[in-house]
Amino acid sequence: MADIRESATEERAKSKNMRSLGALLPYLWAYRALMFAAGLALVMTAAISLILPIAVRRVVDGFETSAVELLDQYFTAALGIALLLAVGTGLRYYLVTRLGERVVADIRKAVFDRMIGMSPAFYEKIMTGEVLSRITTDTTLILSVIGSSISIALRNVLILTGGLVLLFFTSPKLAGLVLLIVPAIIVPIILLGRRLRVLSRENQDWIAASSGNASETLLSVQAVQAYTHEAPSRARFGDVTERSFDAARRRIGTRAIMTVIVISLVFVGIVGVLWIG
Repeated sequence: MADIRESATEERAKSKNMRSLGALLPYLWAYRALMFAAGLALVMTAAISLILPIAVRRVVDGFETSAVELLDQYFTAALGIALLLAVGTGLRYYLVTRLGERVVADIRKAVFDRMIGMSPAFYEKIMTGEVLSRITTDTTLILSVIGSSISIALRNVLILTGGLVLLFFTSPKLAGLVLLIVPAIIVPIILLGRRLRVLSRENQDWIAASSGNASETLLSVQAVQAYTHEAPSRARFGDVTERSFDAARRRIGTRAIMTVIVISLVFVGIVGVLWIG
């Protein structure tokens, strides 16, 4: 089982390059209108997220004035912006998630169409259960990337860029300090992110191996029972499952460490900038 997983990993060694995600572009481009609408919703929510703190500041500053009508206008504007943010966020979630589901459905059909035409020699090298795992589990990860990770990353980049622009207009000195802190936060993310990607791929490989082992064993369960091979089959499946758990445990530990480091650096940077400013 380990040999099968290792050989499959070697065949997929090229996937270490993030540019392999470019293979998704034809599937995304087929729904470019939906992708464009999702992009507009993303930009709108990012812009509103930058405007909302300004509106809140106006409301807080309005308490110092005796003009009740002006204060009412500030409250009305803040509520309107908050409602726009809520609607924009819901619209972004709907469009991005729908796009992800549509693309993943097309990928699943394309993979199945490809697999159904493969030669019998191919299925001598790889277990049917692993193929099924790739069609289901791996495409679910693609859905997570399209429907969540990419949109969140783009939104954060837009908010960071807009926030830095506003900060430069407000206080160039503090903006310069923030730019000095950003590399200290990004470097650990890049280094640990590479490690996390390797562990995630290893975890997925072991999950596929576990699924393949279970599928092949259960499909031939009559032969397994006839030759009283239940105990070795249980041991084999248990070993693969434990290896999958070990890979998941290492991945979880790495992500937890990355979370601690990033949050600590972010808040240390914020406190430092406020302290100096």
